[in-house]
Amino acid sequence: MQNRPRIIGQLRALTLGTAALLALGNSAPARQDVVVTVVDLRSAEGTVLACLTPSGGAFPDCAKDSLSQRRIVRANTRVTIVFNDVAPGEYAISLLHDENGNGKVDKALFVPTEGFGFSRDAKLRLGPPRFSAAAFHVDSDAPVYQTIRMRYLSR
Repeated sequence: MQNRPRIIGQLRALTLGTAALLALGNSAPARQDVVVTVVDLRSAEGTVLACLTPSGGAFPDCAKDSLSQRRIVRANTRVTIVFNDVAPGEYAISLLHDENGNGKVDKALFVPTEGFGFSRDAKLRLGPPRFSAAAFHVDSDAPVYQTIRMRYLSR
C-alpha cells in the first residue's frame, strides 16, 4: 500500500507525457501567407490574374489544379496580392495582366499581347518556364515575400 501513491503519480506522469506527445504529433504544421508585389505594369487597365500552385503539372495555368489558390485584383502601377494560409511545401506563381478583362491570355501569332510574370522572375524559354524554374519553398517559420516583374512582348 505504501507504493500506491508513488505508482499513481508515475501513471499520471506517463499519461500526461503521452498526451503531450500525441498533441505534438497531431498538430498541423503552421501555415504562412505568401505576399506578392507586382511591379512594372505598363498600365492600370484591367486586372491581374494570379495563381499559386504546388503542382508542376498545372503550372502556369492553374485551371486544372484543385489545390491552387487564385486571385484577381484590379491593375494599378503597383499591385500587392496575398495568398493566405499556405501549407508548407514547394509552390510556383504565375501572373497575367489581363488589360482588356476577358479572363484569358490574348495572343498575336502565338505571342502573348498582354503582360505576364512568374515567381523567382523565371524567364521564358520557347514557352513558359518550367515549374522548377519558378518554384520556391514555403515553410512554417515566416511569411514568404515575392516580387514579380511583369513582362510584355508587344507594344
